[in-house]
Amino acid sequence: MISAFFNCFKIPELRDKIFFTLFLLFIARVGANIPLPGLDPTPLQEFFEAQSRSGGGSLLGLYNMFTGGALLRGAIFALGIMPYISASIVFQLLTAVVPSLARLQQEGEVGRQKLSQYTRYATLIICLVQSVLLILTLQNPAKLFGPEFTGQIILVPQIWFTITSVIFLTSGTMLLMWIGEQITSRGIGNGISILITVGIIADLPAAFALTYQLFTAPVGQTAQLGLGEGILMLLFLFLVIAGVVMMTQAVRKIPVQYAKRVVGRKVFGGQSSYLPLKINYSGVMPIIFASAIMMFFTTILSQLGAVVNANWLRDSGFLFQQGQPSYYIFFGVLIFAFSYFWVSVMFKPVQIADDLKKYGGYVPGVRPGEPTARYLDFTMTRLTLAGASFLTLIAILPDGVLFSTGVPYQAAQFFGGTGLLIIVGVLLDFLRQIETYLLQRHYDGFLKKGRIKGRSQGRTRQLVDTVGLEEGKKLWRWLIVMFASGLIAWGLNAYLF
Repeated sequence: MISAFFNCFKIPELRDKIFFTLFLLFIARVGANIPLPGLDPTPLQEFFEAQSRSGGGSLLGLYNMFTGGALLRGAIFALGIMPYISASIVFQLLTAVVPSLARLQQEGEVGRQKLSQYTRYATLIICLVQSVLLILTLQNPAKLFGPEFTGQIILVPQIWFTITSVIFLTSGTMLLMWIGEQITSRGIGNGISILITVGIIADLPAAFALTYQLFTAPVGQTAQLGLGEGILMLLFLFLVIAGVVMMTQAVRKIPVQYAKRVVGRKVFGGQSSYLPLKINYSGVMPIIFASAIMMFFTTILSQLGAVVNANWLRDSGFLFQQGQPSYYIFFGVLIFAFSYFWVSVMFKPVQIADDLKKYGGYVPGVRPGEPTARYLDFTMTRLTLAGASFLTLIAILPDGVLFSTGVPYQAAQFFGGTGLLIIVGVLLDFLRQIETYLLQRHYDGFLKKGRIKGRSQGRTRQLVDTVGLEEGKKLWRWLIVMFASGLIAWGLNAYLF
């Protein structure tokens, strides 16, 4: 497996794609650390650090995770790539219910380009709205976060700050959208997903440092966690990651048999195949929707209770906070509801059954047409039950680790939840694309059984040895440039931030 990573740099095309992706990710991380002119994010950071120590996140904290910490830094990339994600989800749902958009999607590459253009326009509108709302929040933070929030965030005249910040925030998101599209077309992996993943992983060193403090204590004091507890936490983390990988890759294979057809002198069909139905068909979307609704509902109840001076409204808001049994009950119900809603919108059993019938395929033991559609719908319903149960378990695991071990929330979130599901899914897709390049060039993949049959190790070794001197020089030039860029970035970060 380790040799596969070194072989990635022996293929010129793959090497250029990897370095191109790393260069654009470097630009994205630099923009996530450049603050808006006239803004001091220190009070906001201190407030949310105190909240995370008390246990739990917030809607703004969830959004900050997707921006890679840029939101709490008040950076020009504070909106992140989420406006584009929101626009994409909206159009993805609209194509399932609006006939004109559905026809546009079926027109091939031209129709998809038009949908992409509409998505970009929608992203621009969402950026303008969200940037204005964010600036209004920063101008009056106590109205949203409560009277316990103290400190001044904006240090310049509000009119000038509003105009410049709307321009910077909107331009930052549009630049991130362009970076994501460039990574997808000229780099490795899905660019938008990789940007979100890198933003989540950016909090990993800080989470590790906070956790390490629990195992060390000053002289004369006792550490909060011992060596045995640390080993158990690592084993539990590996088990959770293994379970997420297994459920992400798990599919139910529906056997499909194709009938023989004679066209002229040629015989088509007659082979067997299968239709893969993913157990976790909805992915991470139900957890994102459920978390956003729960946190938004809690904030609305608390603020409304403070405005109308109604204690029962504030108490109702406390019932939906993390740590309360009612929170997890409603959270699980929302995950199940969104899982079935997503499957009902995106999974089309009638269309799949019609396509199978059109090409002479059928499920053994099931009649083609409507019976096949009912069978697929029944099977997907049962699979969604298992997938929603898995998502619910993964969603509440960080809270279990948080309240049972005392690990900070910034570290506990890596034991499950939205972040872990996104990281695992994106990395699996990233490694799958790299392995495709390796196998096409007759290298070993990340697994030994991925070797292409019929090629000897001598042939593979011969191809490795044919890497010329010029390619080696080009590799060293890339490594020197990346090392120098890293030193410059580290120096700027230490000096400016």
